[in-house]
Parts: sequence; structure tokens; C-alpha cells
Amino acid sequence: MTDQTARAEEDGQETQAGPSGQAQTAAPSTALEREHAEMKDRLLRTLAEMENLRKRTEREIADSRLYSVTSFARDMLVVADNMRRALEAVTPELRSTAESAVKALIDGIELTERELLKALEKNGVRQFTPQGEKFDPNLHQAMFEIPDATVPAGSVVQVVQPGYMIGDRVLRPALVGVSKGGPKAAPSAPSNDNARAAKEPATKS
Repeated sequence: MTDQTARAEEDGQETQAGPSGQAQTAAPSTALEREHAEMKDRLLRTLAEMENLRKRTEREIADSRLYSVTSFARDMLVVADNMRRALEAVTPELRSTAESAVKALIDGIELTERELLKALEKNGVRQFTPQGEKFDPNLHQAMFEIPDATVPAGSVVQVVQPGYMIGDRVLRPALVGVSKGGPKAAPSAPSNDNARAAKEPATKS
């Protein structure tokens, strides 16, 4: 065998080994890329879950702070009701003819009522009086019906006792008298969620 023949055979072996070596190095590279993509996906999922947990925890803390006074606030409404009844028992004639000491007492009760309502509102409790509004069974409790053809049927024409909300929940519904015999009330406007749902096309199952 000549030197030229030996060199040719060696060159042929190197040429065959070249592609095989590339194939062996390509497989580990692909595996590393796939592992990297999987790790990145896991990281993004974990970050999203942590963010959702943070928001949910913040909402729970806010709700706990707001609604923790529900029982106490409901008890304080009895005090507010008694003050309102006491003031309503004082007629304008009695107020105008009362002695200065009695007028001072009445003024003190009115001031105390205002401060009580301010304290309740400061803690997320607000009063609402639905006079003239459309009856809503979620917010109002009908005590009686009043025939009145001048207003739409189902309207609140008398508020026996104001209602109270705490946050977005009903602490106590308003006690109301509802009209009947009038024209039908106009349908309520759809909520934002309903309006948005009506515009969006139905999804295919």
C-alpha cells in the first residue's frame, strides 16, 4: 500500500465521521432547548399563580376589614332608628313653642344622629332612601301597596324606614310602600355585564 493510498483512506474515514459527529452533538442541543422552554413555561406559570394569590389575598383582607363590623353596625342601626323616631315625634308646632332647654335637647339629638351616620359611613355603612325609585326586591322590602295612577306601578311612593348598605352588600333593606294601578314601569336598563355579553358572539362548544 502506497503512502498516497493510505492518506486517501484516512481522508475517507474523516469524511464519514464528520456528519456522524454533527448528529451526535445536535441531539443534546435540541434536548437542552426543550428543557429550557419547559423551565421557562413553569416559571411563567408560577409567577402568574403568585400574582393571582397576591390579588386574592388583598381582596380577602379588604373584605375582612370592611365586613368585620357588620354585626356591630347592624346593632347601631337600632340606635339610629330610635333617634329618628324621637325626632319625628317632635312636631313643628311643638318645636316652635318649646322652651329653650327643650330646643337645645332636640338640637343635641339631631347632632348626635348626624355624627352617628358619619361614623357609620366612615366604616363603609351608608344610608339610602329610595323615594320615587323603581321597587327592587334586592334592596327594598314592600310593606304595603298604595293605589296611585299618577306614577308607574311598582314605584316606591313611601319610605317607612331607610335602608343601609355596607360596601356592596345590603345591611338592611328599606321598608317601603309601593304604588299600584299606574302605567307599567319602563324596563330596567341591562347591566354592563349583560350588555357586554349581548354584544359578544356566542362561543362554539
